[in-house]
Amino acid sequence: MQQAPNNPFAEGQVLLIDKPLDWTSFDAVRKIRNMVGIKKVGHAGTLDPLATGLLIICTGKFTKRINEYMAREKEYTGTITIGAVTPTFDLESEPVNSMDYSGIDKAILEAATQQFTGTILQVPPIHSAIKINGKRVYELARKGQDVQLEPRQVTISTFELTDISLPVVSFRVVCSTGTYIRSLANDFGAALGCGGYLSSLRRTRIGEFLVSDALTIEKAEKMIGDTRKQYQNG
Repeated sequence: MQQAPNNPFAEGQVLLIDKPLDWTSFDAVRKIRNMVGIKKVGHAGTLDPLATGLLIICTGKFTKRINEYMAREKEYTGTITIGAVTPTFDLESEPVNSMDYSGIDKAILEAATQQFTGTILQVPPIHSAIKINGKRVYELARKGQDVQLEPRQVTISTFELTDISLPVVSFRVVCSTGTYIRSLANDFGAALGCGGYLSSLRRTRIGEFLVSDALTIEKAEKMIGDTRKQYQNG
């Protein structure tokens, strides 16, 4: 990839991207890297392939700010399906262990959310990108190895239910960096006694950055192309 001198994206920009469903965060970075014509491109916080929403992508000199952006508070919306669990805590694996949820009502659901509000200890999912001795734990889990992860302290300032259409419960969560919404869904299901898994997820905010201000990949491609043309034409 040839890098033009004084490329405006090399000087540094923050791009807000609305990550499509089924894309990895790296898929989005790779696409943007090809568009902007420089190698120095990175994202500020992974979204799983089955999640959509706000992905902050930094280019050039602004990649130095990635850790700063990653540390900011996050907001998510999504759905939890109760009455079963999955090994990955989401729909990357098939639901198993179907359980009766007929006794669950709104009061029980809302009471369960209170257990996960505030500063709590959370065990990350074993199907995650955390490394143990240099190996991604999801790689170890897929090989059938026993993986033990230590609980981590996270802060969930808001966990509210926005719709209840059992077995699907819609939610909004505001949380600290390092919070796994998949683990929250699994733990929420365990607290209910009938299991639960994350069935959809959308990141709507990182700090002051909003998904409503983010560009689709197609709009980003046009914006970047126009910017580069303006630069080249002086």
